[in-house]
Amino acid sequence: MKQSAHFSFGEESEIKDLGGGLKRQMLGFNEELMAVKIWFDKGAEGYVHAHRHSQVSYVVEGEFHVNVGGVIKVLTAGDSFFIPPFVEHGAVCPTGGILIDTFSPPREDFLEVAE
Repeated sequence: MKQSAHFSFGEESEIKDLGGGLKRQMLGFNEELMAVKIWFDKGAEGYVHAHRHSQVSYVVEGEFHVNVGGVIKVLTAGDSFFIPPFVEHGAVCPTGGILIDTFSPPREDFLEVAE
């Protein structure tokens, strides 16, 4: 697996429209770790899913109703959540907002789309 450049400049990095009011920008990765920035339009939903990766997400702005393993909490700027491997999770953003998601190991499916 390749790795990202040592420096990433927001205005120069591609922002991928994922549809459904979601956009993603790769922040950096190697074979052990990945960080991405996700924009949610008002009312957008990250549907409930699970994957083999550990995940930590940080709320940059907005309000998120986050479901981790069937437990739903309301999170706002400065809050974060952890998702162990294979645990179902998702989020709804009634206000519009931004998350920073980190994954270990990296999400291979994000890299395939980016190439």
